[in-house]
Amino acid sequence: MTADIAGTGNTGVRKPAEATGSVAPVSGATDHRTGPWRDPALAPEARADALIAVMTLQEKVAQLFGVWVGASDEGAEVAPFQHDMEEAVDLDDLLPHGLGQLTRPFGTAPVDPAVGALSLARTQERIAGANRFGIPALAHEECLAGFATWGATAYPVPLSWGATFHPELVREMAAAIGRDLRSVGVHQGLAPVLDVVRDARWGRVEETIGEDPYLVGTVATAYVRGLESAGIVATLKHFAGYSASRAGRNLAPVGMGTRERADIILTPFEMAVRESGVRSVMHAYTDTDGIPSAADGPLLTGLLRDTWGFDGTVVADYFGIAFLKTLHGVAATFGEAAGAALGAGVDVELPTVRAFGGPLTDAIAEGLVPEALVDRAVRRVLAQKARLGLLDADWRPVPPVLAGAAGADGSADGDSEALRGTVVLDSDENRALARRVAEQAVVLLRNDGTLPLAANAAAGAPARIALIGPNADTPTAVLGCYAFPVHVGGQYPETPLGIELPTLREACAAEFPDSEIVSAQGADIDGPDTGGFGEAVELARSADLVIVSLGDRAGLFGRGTSGEGCDAENLALPGAQQQLLDALLDAGTPVVVVLLAGRPYALGRAVDEAAAVVQSFFPGEEGTRAIASVLSGRTEPSGRLPVSVPRHPGSQPSTYLAARLGHSSDVSSVDPTPAFGFGHGLTYTAFEWSDLVVERGRASTEGQFRLSCTVRNTGAREGTEVVQVYLHDPVASVVQPVRRLIGYVRLVLDPGRAARVRVTVPADLASFTGRDGRRIVEPGDLELLLSASCTDARLVARVTLTGPVRTVDHTRRLHMSVATETLTEAP
Repeated sequence: MTADIAGTGNTGVRKPAEATGSVAPVSGATDHRTGPWRDPALAPEARADALIAVMTLQEKVAQLFGVWVGASDEGAEVAPFQHDMEEAVDLDDLLPHGLGQLTRPFGTAPVDPAVGALSLARTQERIAGANRFGIPALAHEECLAGFATWGATAYPVPLSWGATFHPELVREMAAAIGRDLRSVGVHQGLAPVLDVVRDARWGRVEETIGEDPYLVGTVATAYVRGLESAGIVATLKHFAGYSASRAGRNLAPVGMGTRERADIILTPFEMAVRESGVRSVMHAYTDTDGIPSAADGPLLTGLLRDTWGFDGTVVADYFGIAFLKTLHGVAATFGEAAGAALGAGVDVELPTVRAFGGPLTDAIAEGLVPEALVDRAVRRVLAQKARLGLLDADWRPVPPVLAGAAGADGSADGDSEALRGTVVLDSDENRALARRVAEQAVVLLRNDGTLPLAANAAAGAPARIALIGPNADTPTAVLGCYAFPVHVGGQYPETPLGIELPTLREACAAEFPDSEIVSAQGADIDGPDTGGFGEAVELARSADLVIVSLGDRAGLFGRGTSGEGCDAENLALPGAQQQLLDALLDAGTPVVVVLLAGRPYALGRAVDEAAAVVQSFFPGEEGTRAIASVLSGRTEPSGRLPVSVPRHPGSQPSTYLAARLGHSSDVSSVDPTPAFGFGHGLTYTAFEWSDLVVERGRASTEGQFRLSCTVRNTGAREGTEVVQVYLHDPVASVVQPVRRLIGYVRLVLDPGRAARVRVTVPADLASFTGRDGRRIVEPGDLELLLSASCTDARLVARVTLTGPVRTVDHTRRLHMSVATETLTEAP
């Protein structure tokens, strides 16, 4: 199979073992390689029904699970509890009945992309040849920050997508990721993450898009559209509530109420299901008020399918069905767990067979689980395979990148050694796109005028720059925990990274060629040792400028300071980094703080004393070049915070989406006021907001408001302003956040130029979940705040809703409409 590792080539990249031999279909069974289910003119569901009618129970069940052949059962896990759940799989026994999915054929160990594609094609030949219907498996991979395989482009993490406030750019990136996945024979990508940040101590904050459901929904929907446009099945995760775990601990219970769940957690999923064309959803690991998501029928069937109309597949998060027995304790056996998941609406067990194999068939034989649940799930799975072309009579296993290596009959008979190095998953076009995303995701938090820095001596570049910090000269400092070199590559230290990862030191040396750059680590990411402080301070005192690079090391399950299973007790910088920062501030040389991190951190004195603070959330392989270009001003900073930056490290859980009592008050000694609020970001120019006109300030609870304003670039440089529209409901029948984002638009303006921004806000955007659980729009006074951030309202429109309380549902309007007109008067 594709991930059976059997040696290395000169590059140190593992070569998949050849899928040799064949497996015969079930002895004595009638061969059904032709039939109505092969006809692409029939509806996918009709083709699925034709198959189900002639399948045995074992053949149907075999379509409901994946196999992860290359995964380790000896503790080298790339998924939680992998080493506990892995069991030997007898493929000769399994394949005659068929196989639903192949788990991560490229993302489990380093493999040359061309060799991996050939091995996958040969594996698919074996799978299709072994079952009497000729059905191949559906292959899935991770693609949270790019195709998670050796040699593929490492894009910025989702928190950086949120920082761009630019859904169309994210859609373009996702389409490129999808094309790479599709080119080598992959069908499904396990992304995007739609979890809304509720507690930044949670290790997986880097995988999220931000702390606001509207931002998350719009950006995630764009990502899905991009991935699906390339023919890849996108997967929404984690449905639902994972990010609201208590104390920010991975897999911890969730105790939120129905309104928080409906109005915050579920909102992005609803938007994506309604608007993106998504074809798969993954359940969350967690339980909410005692009900695990994997066994939550009202969530996975009642809401997702019956109310929202989702018609794709629901897949398990890795080992999530078995967790119903081992972690949640709501099933006594794996058979019971399988029945509970199937009954709730889970269709596919990932990553490998555990509950949906023998335990499920035994439970059916004992009358504990109705076979009708299997039929329901397999109908969805087979219909999806039909839509992907996997049931067509002319299906061939060879993916596009191997078309020239295919035999005359379409078989995968190419020479794997000859193919090595012929497939490029990190093209110049990909890198340019990764650079654009990284540049637009850099957030300038503070600047006393020190930035931008002159790039050459003639323009006044600093003669000597001290580049200090644990992330200053570390290639992988730009990568999140689902980037392949971090996620898997660390287990293969002898294997090259597979992509170019310039360090911040290298990027700054290229950006400032006339400056002498001296460097010192100063401290480790998370160690307590302060022994390097002396050297760092001496370099700082001898320099004209200090750039200190701090932040995180991505990892898995405690091997990093950010990432899955790497939760934080508080939001102080890890290790001795804050002490190092304070020592450098005391040195007397201007300090520019550059953060390469997976979550926001409190920065202590630097909030008020640093010359500048630049925030970047794991910006990917082009990240350091993007940061250096922002430092020099070659690129205008345009990112905005997708999560608030705390002033104090111990104020979590905290989010800008808080009610009045969630903000600073005289009745608590803990002040959650952020140092920099959601949506904040500076530029190298200035903008003036003026001429607010409320064209329609009264509307019925079925109506809409209209307002407009002018935004002018009053500085000397081109710049980007992000106009954010927040809603404030002063009096409501249930407690509401003080403000919440309902729309935004990016404006790029030349010096002196202005744009007229017109927005139409439907009353539906004022809706919330009322006391009886129904979503309602109430009459009353509202404020619409045209803002530069959640803490910086520039213009305020006071409007009124009239008429009766109105109940709305999943057909309500989700967006305001925006029209912009660039004004033509001369600067």
